[in-house]
Amino acid sequence: MPEASAPEDGHIRIGIDTGGTFTDVVAFDQTTGNVVTTKTPSTPSNPADGFLAGISKVLGLLELDGDAIAAVSHGTTVATNQLLEGKVEKLGFITNAGYESLLEIARQSVPDGYGNSYFWVKPERIVPRHLVRGVGGRINVKGEEIEPFDEESARDAARWFKKHGIDTLGVSLLHSYANPAHEERLREIIAEEHPEAIISVSSEVLREYREYERSMTTLVDAAVKPKLSRYIHSIKSRLDDFTEGREGLPFYVMKSNGGVLSGDEVVHQPITTVLSGPAAGALGAALISRVAGFDKVLTLDGGGTSTDVSVVIDGEPTLTTEGSVGAFPAKIPMIDVVTVGAGGGSIAWLSPDGTLKVGPQSAGADPGPVCYGNGGTEPTITDAHVFLGRIPPHLLGGEIPLDVDGARRAIEDLAERLDLTPEKCATGILEISAWHQANALRQITVKRGLDVRDFAMATFGGSGSLLLCRLMDILSIATVVVPLNPGNLSAFGLLTVDVRNDYVQTQIQLHEVLDIEAVATTFDTLTERATEALVAEGFDASEHQFVRSADLRYFGQAFEVRVPVADGPFTAEVAEQVAEAFHAEHRALYGYDFKGDSDQQVEWVNLRATGIGPIQRPELPREPLSGSATPTPSSTRAVLFDDQEGRIDTPVYWRLDLAPGTTFTGPAIVEEFGSTVPIHPGFAVRVDEYRNLIVTREGSDA
Repeated sequence: MPEASAPEDGHIRIGIDTGGTFTDVVAFDQTTGNVVTTKTPSTPSNPADGFLAGISKVLGLLELDGDAIAAVSHGTTVATNQLLEGKVEKLGFITNAGYESLLEIARQSVPDGYGNSYFWVKPERIVPRHLVRGVGGRINVKGEEIEPFDEESARDAARWFKKHGIDTLGVSLLHSYANPAHEERLREIIAEEHPEAIISVSSEVLREYREYERSMTTLVDAAVKPKLSRYIHSIKSRLDDFTEGREGLPFYVMKSNGGVLSGDEVVHQPITTVLSGPAAGALGAALISRVAGFDKVLTLDGGGTSTDVSVVIDGEPTLTTEGSVGAFPAKIPMIDVVTVGAGGGSIAWLSPDGTLKVGPQSAGADPGPVCYGNGGTEPTITDAHVFLGRIPPHLLGGEIPLDVDGARRAIEDLAERLDLTPEKCATGILEISAWHQANALRQITVKRGLDVRDFAMATFGGSGSLLLCRLMDILSIATVVVPLNPGNLSAFGLLTVDVRNDYVQTQIQLHEVLDIEAVATTFDTLTERATEALVAEGFDASEHQFVRSADLRYFGQAFEVRVPVADGPFTAEVAEQVAEAFHAEHRALYGYDFKGDSDQQVEWVNLRATGIGPIQRPELPREPLSGSATPTPSSTRAVLFDDQEGRIDTPVYWRLDLAPGTTFTGPAIVEEFGSTVPIHPGFAVRVDEYRNLIVTREGSDA
């Protein structure tokens, strides 16, 4: 957020992350540096209600009114949930005549895990074939018009969609990344013939080649635009209730690329929010882990519905443009996050063949786990933890009492159907959940050529730390970092995020005959677009930062490798540096390169520029080491860590009582307002200068 958010206009920045069970809130006082955290139940029927309740609650804790608010940053799951649930409103697609079956043809590929196409049923398209219309005209790969645009067919298509009540449209014409003239004229005609239509145009959403991915990304953008727009406009109008109509209150929404964007702008590019919440958590974990001294970290964000994992190297989460949400590919820059249905609310159930399964179905926030006492009847991961004593008989420091007897009855009922003891049933539920999470962590490491043992792990979210000791065993991870207030880390991450906009242009050329001037011109054009966006967001020119990169490949390859491009004028020397970086990165990723091989040429594919507007980040308070090796527990509780050993009396520590320098060993339970950390026998904990819990194996030097 720009420095314009001065104390006289408010001095409290608020981060709000809406999850499946709870809405997490963090408030940062820009004048004192103080940080206050809290939670409030999510409201799935209308997430805006939980959002506003969170603001009211944190202002009450601070004893302030809305005039104290300087800015609000929001991580939202509105777009994500809509796509995961497949709730796409009536959607139409306009492409070139003769290419109406583009979505059906797709990539003609069978997903991983299927031996051959006979066992794979192709999913329904985001737009059924009868809602696709073709228009005449053609642009070639060089951006040259080889067939004039047929305006009459365009008007016919717009009128047809209006007649059939299709008000949301995606437009993707061949090679519009090279020349958007036909798409721009088509949008003008739709506005004339069907003015109520909400339109997404591929040359604005994604100026990259590959027609299927560009079309799908455009359609996903169109699909989530109506609902996200309504949601953002609702929040903006209701924020006025806190500020008594004060105009200009900065309201930012987290993007999947690790940046934020104003609410006014994000409604024009809603697809950029599809991994909004998980991206904020990865960034918050990256910051805290780096300060704690760990530069290679796996992040594990456990919520009520799912668990999100990502990789952080040198303090930065890894990015990808090959992501997807549910069944829908979204070829936009996003933090590389893998999601698995293993959250606290994931339901344990009996499969038709009589085996125990966990997830991906979730009890969510309503009715929630059985122990919530809100009508839930099926046992969940949270119920198993409660039954085993690993979670206290209440949540949020006592604000929400839990029905321990209800959880026990649900576990006993499932155990009886499985012919197991309740203890074996509960530990089995958690073992399955741990392996789900471990497999997700392997997916972002081993499948990408990384050794999971080279990384520390940061666990956060309300349920993220509950299985950390078991994950350390399964994956041979030496160290786990649990930040203070882990249940609110995603909301905290929202306060550490810069404004960020990404721009891309496909420009395919062989390196040997690279047109240096043309590439330089494209980089300048992309940078100008980024500059305009930063100015619109209120940043002074002196604050603007830019990052350039390029996607390269060996001629004949199907996929590219992204490498950085140095600042300053683009010259032949810079181009050679980029090619050298490509060879090195290709070797790091795939184990080989063709450097020096005159028969294998390098090809440039996409040019990218990112504009960054920096914000003021909260400083993490550092305290002297003064703790004890024999901390005083706040209570004890009978906890079962191993169904072979039975329940053991376990000391329970209140997190805020553990001063930096404190050390202790398991068995132990560490509780705080938003989360619980069970420490199994054989593991040790030390509290560092930033009040992080550093968990290692007992007797290790890590």
